[in-house]
Amino acid sequence: MRAGVVEVDSRRGVRAVGQSGKARWLAVVLIGLLAGVVFGQGESRPAAASPMASLKGVCPDRIVVQTDWFPEAEHGYTYQLIGPGGKIDKQKGAYSGPLGDTGVELEIRAGGPYIGFQPPVAQMYADDKIFMAYMDTADQARNSKKLPTVAVMAPLDIGPQILMFDPKQYNFKTIADVGKAGATVLFFEGSAYMDYLLAKGFLSKKQIDGSYDGSPARWVSSAGRVVQQGFATNEPYKYENDIKGWQRPVGFLLVHDAGYTIYQSALGVRPRTLARYGECLKRLVPLYQQGLVDYFANPEPVNNELLRIVKEFATFWTLSAPANAWAVNQMKKLRVISNAGNNTVGDFDMARAQKLIDELLPIFKGKRLESYRPNLKAEDILTNRFIDRRIKLPF
Repeated sequence: MRAGVVEVDSRRGVRAVGQSGKARWLAVVLIGLLAGVVFGQGESRPAAASPMASLKGVCPDRIVVQTDWFPEAEHGYTYQLIGPGGKIDKQKGAYSGPLGDTGVELEIRAGGPYIGFQPPVAQMYADDKIFMAYMDTADQARNSKKLPTVAVMAPLDIGPQILMFDPKQYNFKTIADVGKAGATVLFFEGSAYMDYLLAKGFLSKKQIDGSYDGSPARWVSSAGRVVQQGFATNEPYKYENDIKGWQRPVGFLLVHDAGYTIYQSALGVRPRTLARYGECLKRLVPLYQQGLVDYFANPEPVNNELLRIVKEFATFWTLSAPANAWAVNQMKKLRVISNAGNNTVGDFDMARAQKLIDELLPIFKGKRLESYRPNLKAEDILTNRFIDRRIKLPF
């Protein structure tokens, strides 16, 4: 279960080897990237560093990444860049260590209560030490004037946001079916996806309840008569296996399938960061891409480290080895992570993004928001400039 955020409900790995292993891995990756520059085609090919090059002096000495929730499998690729053995800061909710042998440090900060449940982008603007943050397309569009951002990589091709229901009570096939049934829908107040579902007529105002706080209590006490938001990579497993008073399957519908095709938990920066650190991003983004590939090739070492981190944090948030393994398989099964049909991982489909933006702008106008740019284009908030199109998942 995740706690809510003000703007949207978005929350939801460099191979796990020793230092010498990291050096060998990094050399292989950088050689491959350099070969892509020399022999590859296409404007998105980054100018990679030489095999012995360092990121020191090109990137900040400490690259701080603000995530949107506690450590979890969806974040595995980011933790993969450090691997096991990093330093845990319980008070800050941070995990840090060398980014391979690049000469710079990586610090990964947890979201949720560690940032007062505010969006990572707002935290990034409040703290200049944060280099990158997790963000999603709708939040980027909604704050494109107030808090402008540019996303540089999409680790998740399909947003795992869901509405879940009891299959013994309901036989929903679409979110429109939920609306027709008039079932109460529990959600975090302020979630952008709910504005979309209301505007499209899939749900009605009289059936939504924004008092959800992440607790399973109301779901359990209602005997499954309510519909509740969640993540396809988390809640279905927890409710079937861990939630006392329930412990049976739940059904769910992906909000993505209703047309809300955001890029959830994308990696992005401020425009001024993009302008100043373009060379850094050319070298860094492909490392994130490769980290994603390596994490899904062998997730167990980083997943075990996530367990250690969460245990050390000692909060209400819990993980288990079976839940992590299930989440990885679920991301593959639902194609939450994929090459999106073009043999490249991490890139954006600009036409898809523009279609969603064109649907969101009238919603923002109707709500009389002043935080967005009225004539927003996908290229204003997303870029494939730093993506290495040679890097892909093997499945």
